[in-house]
Amino acid sequence: HVQLVESGGDSVQAGGTLRLSCVASGHTDSIDSLITMGWLRQAPGKEREGVATWHAGTTRYADSVKGRFTISRDAEKKTLSLQMDGLEPEDTAVYYCAATRRPGRSLVEANYDYWGQGTQVTVS
Repeated sequence: HVQLVESGGDSVQAGGTLRLSCVASGHTDSIDSLITMGWLRQAPGKEREGVATWHAGTTRYADSVKGRFTISRDAEKKTLSLQMDGLEPEDTAVYYCAATRRPGRSLVEANYDYWGQGTQVTVS
């Protein structure tokens, strides 16, 4: 069984910076098998959308965040981070950490099997 717990959400002004973290807990073999992890977000009244994904050291970003957000995963593979610079009001959303044992760099919600509870990011 794997659990994902996000932290780091906050309220900031436009142009500000936040760093989100997602810690995976569970059996080491289970965590190591999560070869694809990502951040997705859901704004009020909108569908959940992919923001950034990590797989085997490679990354992929939604066009809306390219050049502003950076996804990374630590060497122990237990923490997934999202560095968010140049935040815009349009970035306001609940941000979710997600993971799957399937390979790929999908930004599609349906391709992820494990989810955190979400952390709120508000940009004004």
